[in-house]
Amino acid sequence: MKQMMRCLVLATACAGLSQPAHAQVGKPVTIVDANVVKEADLAKLPHMNAALAKAVIAKRPFKTVKDLDAALSSLSKADRAELYVKLFVPINLNTATDEEILMIPMVGNRMLREFKEYRPYKALAQFHREIGKYVDATELARLEQYVYAPTN
Repeated sequence: MKQMMRCLVLATACAGLSQPAHAQVGKPVTIVDANVVKEADLAKLPHMNAALAKAVIAKRPFKTVKDLDAALSSLSKADRAELYVKLFVPINLNTATDEEILMIPMVGNRMLREFKEYRPYKALAQFHREIGKYVDATELARLEQYVYAPTN
């Protein structure tokens, strides 16, 4: 019985590995996480097809959005940018590179500076408070989908 309980605890712990450990992840409203989307749903997204969806699934898990970007390298940069409105790998607010932050649709150099200015983020509440100074609630909710804040 004890061994069965250990297996259950281990299985439960492993099941959570697709999400960042000890993190607050933004609520997906209009996007899906590339690490968990079903193949059939992935194939329905802009510029995707069944063969590309299968190839993307085979390369999971993606540690970063740059890994996803590499898996989608057969698409043009413009097509990938359009796809990222619907599909993404959440980025760590504290460690994301400039390139990763700029991959968030409609984020430019000004918002890149704002994201980085308030590091380290201790929680998404801090992201809301600081980034909410620059954008309205709708845009804040949209941006939140693309990020997570470690809660160590």
